[in-house]
Amino acid sequence: MGFVTTAQGPARRRRGAAESLASIVLAFESVIAFLGGLVIYGLGVLPEGIPSWWGIVAGSVVAVLMILAGRFVRYPWGIAFGWVLQLVVALGAILVPALALVALIFGTMYGYATIKGAALDRRNAQIGSTPPDET
Repeated sequence: MGFVTTAQGPARRRRGAAESLASIVLAFESVIAFLGGLVIYGLGVLPEGIPSWWGIVAGSVVAVLMILAGRFVRYPWGIAFGWVLQLVVALGAILVPALALVALIFGTMYGYATIKGAALDRRNAQIGSTPPDET
């Protein structure tokens, strides 16, 4: 990626399609993760001996981790961390089966964002490296 010069001040790093799309998906999913924690709390589905308010804590922690992961998807380990968080949401379906649908939808969107975004980045890099055709 390159840097973009702005009229307001110093140059900013240019973000690729994969980074932009993946961070958007994770940001939206963070809201759903928090709401999933509220559902776990409200339904009281945690095993005996675990207070139900831990559902809110777990949902909040996953939501914050998703927002943080959105900042690091520029690195390969950040993409992998996003996949780990998708797995965590899928495992939440053990407690609330409706979270399986959430995991399916957002997992598909995250996969599309990372795979198609990387393809777009490669195409844009190839177009950018090819000199314009002079006629």
